[in-house]
Amino acid sequence: MKTVILGSGRGTNAEAIIRAQANQLLGNAEVHAIFSDNKDSGILKVAESNNIDSYYLDGGSLKTKLDEKTEQVWIDSIMKLEPDLIALAGFMKVLKPTFIKAFEGAIINLHPSLLPSFKGLRAIEQAFEYGVKISGCTVHWVCEEIDSGNIIGQAPVRIMEGDTVEMASQKIHAAEHMLLPSVIRSLSIGAVPFPEA
Repeated sequence: MKTVILGSGRGTNAEAIIRAQANQLLGNAEVHAIFSDNKDSGILKVAESNNIDSYYLDGGSLKTKLDEKTEQVWIDSIMKLEPDLIALAGFMKVLKPTFIKAFEGAIINLHPSLLPSFKGLRAIEQAFEYGVKISGCTVHWVCEEIDSGNIIGQAPVRIMEGDTVEMASQKIHAAEHMLLPSVIRSLSIGAVPFPEA
């Protein structure tokens, strides 16, 4: 299962996926490339240090999504690799319908809350400020509505009395590093089906 990862930040989830692959814990999945809209991102360094093809593509003029011209460049560049799965791991752009349709039923996203609660940005802070005692992370199929696709897997994280938001973040990120590779493995061995087109 040819897998491509998209990310904008430090790349710790990409690193977890690559580590799982090195330890034969990724089933039939293999990371073929990593794309980032941030040329100084840690995720590109992660790709480089693991000898995985990496691509920096300009994120365009819009802050939260790819503009039309930029979007087409991203679609064409990824399409050339013919991926079976696209994993969004800290990719900070909202994908628009054109992109989603180009790779329909093949894009998963990792979100740092137990969806459907606390969608969108600052999910960890939202949950913490609300006072929930159990938060966590979710991997879901990407659809046109933000953080609303069918849920594939979740990992709960207990927020203890005295935890700070930084402690909650660390726990949730640790859960993400287990959940995302596990979901990719399940998809690659057919334990979780891809959506029917």
